[in-house]
Amino acid sequence: MSTTTKKDLIDRIADETGLKRSDVKRAVQAFLDHVIDELGRGNRLEFRDFGVFETKERAARMAQNPKTLEPVQVPAKRTVKFKIGRLMKASIDGDSDIVSSARSADRDDD
Repeated sequence: MSTTTKKDLIDRIADETGLKRSDVKRAVQAFLDHVIDELGRGNRLEFRDFGVFETKERAARMAQNPKTLEPVQVPAKRTVKFKIGRLMKASIDGDSDIVSSARSADRDDD
């Protein structure tokens, strides 16, 4: 398994669309900034077929220090939960027919 960076995605999008790399970089960064802002406000972000990001409150709990085995109180905190969407699930499960037909339908809509 390899890691894809934001730079890698920007380069791929710029190559695929023919847009300037600097324009794509600004758009991708603006998108990520807005995702962070919305989640910070407690809003739910839904991207059809991709997935849903939402914040959840994790309850306070008792944990254990692995070195000393002493109990430690862990405070409640907010975290981000991601629920996978239909097309991403199909792609991960290897069902390329669903993914390719959905992508071609999206291109036909343009």
